[in-house]
Amino acid sequence: MELYLNTYGTYLHKKGEMFEVRIEDESKRISPKRISSIIISNAAQITTDAIQLALEYNIDIVFLDKYGNPYGRLWLPKLGSTTYIRRKLLEIYQEDAGLEFVKNWLNRKTENQLRFLKEIIKKRPSINFGDKVGEIVRLRAILNNFNGQLSDLALKILGIEGNISRIYFKIISMLIPDRYTFSGRSSRPAKDPFNAFLNYGYGVLYSKVEKALIIAGLDPYIGLLHTDNYNKKSLVFDFIEPYRTLIDEPVFYLFSRRRIKPEFYTDIKNGFLLNEEGKKFFITVLMEHFDDRIRHKNRNMKNINQIQADAHAFANFLIGKRKYY
Repeated sequence: MELYLNTYGTYLHKKGEMFEVRIEDESKRISPKRISSIIISNAAQITTDAIQLALEYNIDIVFLDKYGNPYGRLWLPKLGSTTYIRRKLLEIYQEDAGLEFVKNWLNRKTENQLRFLKEIIKKRPSINFGDKVGEIVRLRAILNNFNGQLSDLALKILGIEGNISRIYFKIISMLIPDRYTFSGRSSRPAKDPFNAFLNYGYGVLYSKVEKALIIAGLDPYIGLLHTDNYNKKSLVFDFIEPYRTLIDEPVFYLFSRRRIKPEFYTDIKNGFLLNEEGKKFFITVLMEHFDDRIRHKNRNMKNINQIQADAHAFANFLIGKRKYY
């Protein structure tokens, strides 16, 4: 399980060989054997002995900002990273394999988007989305036909990916209640409640992807498509793409089924932000969705665990332990 500290004033410390979480006059003890991560998304206190206990059990501690993006992390003490894996990751940027990996990730992202759109469009037969879906398919074909150096094609690829996303979110906007429709993706701040939920969800997902890469021995800062911008976890931005529908789907259903309340978000200057009540509600929904069982790589696993499986597969391919990614 993951321990989320998202209530203002929460206090986490060590009690014997257990964690004790205290919120006002209530407290609860939890065995470290039951916890995989501790995520802190609001003003909370954590003692050094609790930090030590977490690290002894390979529990990473993640700090999220108000948008849900991880701004700090206490790393696991036993990482799978090796210099060889990092060197191979740098090498493939100048090889054909670099482009193929990027095409694979974006193709999987688009396949997941098309699958999701097909699922939600069939419930609205009165609206014809054929032209828009057809344009997504056309753009994906252009992307798959690219050949050459990734460094020469990066801007074109990002442009096509951006166009696909714009069409995708336009369709989604047309399928939620009218009062929540939006004109496109927005962040920092979100221009509407739908994007506020998306942004917070993506922030949680960034943390999951970063952890998976670290455990697999991959350097989050060595990217392919997004390149290694200073202080940017470029590989996280690359690797997250196929899994974004893990956030899109629950957010869409929350809005389309009218489960969103005005009490879940706050109006701020030029936008909207999830408040404490909204974060508590949304995290519970996300964790349930992450725990859903799927079939992936011929194995039954939790929805969220496909990220770790794919990160290990990528790292093992880079160092020759797998013939195919």
